[in-house]
Amino acid sequence: MAKDFKGMAIEIVEHVGGDENIESVFHCMTRLRLNLKDDSKFDEGHIKKMTGVMGVVNQGGQFQIIVGNNVAALYKEVLQLGNFTPKEEGKKENGKLTFKKVGANILDAIVGTMSPLIPAIIGGSMIKLLLMIFNMTGIMDNTYTTFQILDAIGDGAFYFLPVLVAVSAAKKFNTNVFIAVAIAGAMIHPTYVSLMASAAEGTRISFLDIPITSVRYMYTVIPALVTTWVLSYIERWVDRITPVVTKNFLKPMLIMLLTAPIALILIGPLGIWVGTAISGGVFWVQDRLGFVAVAIMGGIWPLLVMTGMHRVFTPTIIQTIAETGSEGTVMPGQLGANLSLGGVSLAVAYKTKNKGLRQQALAAASSALIAGITEPALYGVAIRLKRPIVASLITGAICGAVAGIAGLASHSMAAPGLVTSIQFIDGERPETIFWIIGIMLLSIVLSFVLTLVLGFEDLEEEVE
Repeated sequence: MAKDFKGMAIEIVEHVGGDENIESVFHCMTRLRLNLKDDSKFDEGHIKKMTGVMGVVNQGGQFQIIVGNNVAALYKEVLQLGNFTPKEEGKKENGKLTFKKVGANILDAIVGTMSPLIPAIIGGSMIKLLLMIFNMTGIMDNTYTTFQILDAIGDGAFYFLPVLVAVSAAKKFNTNVFIAVAIAGAMIHPTYVSLMASAAEGTRISFLDIPITSVRYMYTVIPALVTTWVLSYIERWVDRITPVVTKNFLKPMLIMLLTAPIALILIGPLGIWVGTAISGGVFWVQDRLGFVAVAIMGGIWPLLVMTGMHRVFTPTIIQTIAETGSEGTVMPGQLGANLSLGGVSLAVAYKTKNKGLRQQALAAASSALIAGITEPALYGVAIRLKRPIVASLITGAICGAVAGIAGLASHSMAAPGLVTSIQFIDGERPETIFWIIGIMLLSIVLSFVLTLVLGFEDLEEEVE
């Protein structure tokens, strides 16, 4: 991995059309993400060949440069080179609206909103998982006040999920964060929760004689996401029609009076229906296909990561864990797939005669095995050498099938690796520990052996 991040940043900016061509820049765990004013100025061929760059993905008009775990250091250097917007604002669309653009915009909205929430979700779920282990081993009983306080800390991110989504979506859609939070807060306000409980028991609850469907918004994603998107349009419209002298008090009042009822009467129930339908679809597939569904997920997971489509599952995973306490299709499939990329990287490091590739493969293997961060192994090793990716896909499918047969389910959404594998422990089924260890060993050993059997075309040592 390149150490001269300043020089790397200068070279990247130069080959994307200069700082004046960059509309916004931000990053995720391994990718520098750029929205450009003129896409034609992006020199993909040159950037792909740069030292430290593992690959390039163009997703819905957004250019993603995969650089690995050091992306934050590169991002800081890029920000120093121009007056860029250090956040995701969505790219302005030009030309005819197509189904492809609509799909890309929806994906961009989901990814852009949910990605910043992942640390809070992972942190909370890991605390709850730790408490489960404490209770299972007798270290701390769930009747202790310390246990209950820690449980509340762990559950906070899930209970107030609509508020977290509103904050992130408001930044994504460039609308007022505090109004978005206020409206999301109304959804989980004790008075409204009480009214919804009465509605569930048959009491007619209405707003201006319009009946309101009983909805429970805690632990939900889609209602707050869609509401904040609608809010962004209502805010701009109200801003145009309100006189300047009344904007301080009339504008926010009108925005809230228009958006909140729409959210509670229309968007909320529809959002819950959509979220329930998506979760139901996942459960339906799992019920019909059983362990095969997990095997399929494990087999295609590296390909989903390669295209960026893996983020589509984030809302479903979060809501499923929030509602049921665990997720048993996507996350178990990831376990074998992630570790398989570590295994193929170890095999490449063992067999290659290229010192530079060996160092890169060992670093990629460490990232995938320990932290579950697979982009360095995926782009820097598996896809780059072609046949190792086949070994990874085969291993992921086999290990996914085993995980499905074992009935593994995750209580968190941390990227599965050796350390984070404790998220699959089931307090009511202690034997799951042995299944987890067996699947991890199988994934690493099988992918290692398959890589040696399939072979790969070694890279020639670069001569200075």
